[in-house]
Amino acid sequence: MDKYLPLVGRIMLAHIFLLAGINKISGYAGTQGYMDAMGVPGSLLPLVIVIEIAGGLALIVGWKTRWAALGLAGFTIIAAFLFHFNLADQMQSILFMKNISITGGLLLLAAYGAGAFSLDKKQ
Repeated sequence: MDKYLPLVGRIMLAHIFLLAGINKISGYAGTQGYMDAMGVPGSLLPLVIVIEIAGGLALIVGWKTRWAALGLAGFTIIAAFLFHFNLADQMQSILFMKNISITGGLLLLAAYGAGAFSLDKKQ
């Protein structure tokens, strides 16, 4: 059972990034406007989409997992402070804590690797 848990964990961590990246494509204008309103240049949106989709896929297949996890951890903690640091707002506080928790999971993945069922293990 222990050899299956890292795969399940990677899929569970990755799905939020993969789906968020895909949803940003379909809601491009709205996301770009939200970024601009939060003081983040909307012109960075293509980079955000690539990070989320490529990082999510890398985690799922277990390719360069430690690097992908570290990159996504940095991305997630930055997003927490840029978009969800209004701790007086209960919803933003929950989203901030969600990002902190996801970052923790990604750091564990970076520390311990992808596990048995991964492209990293096959190399």
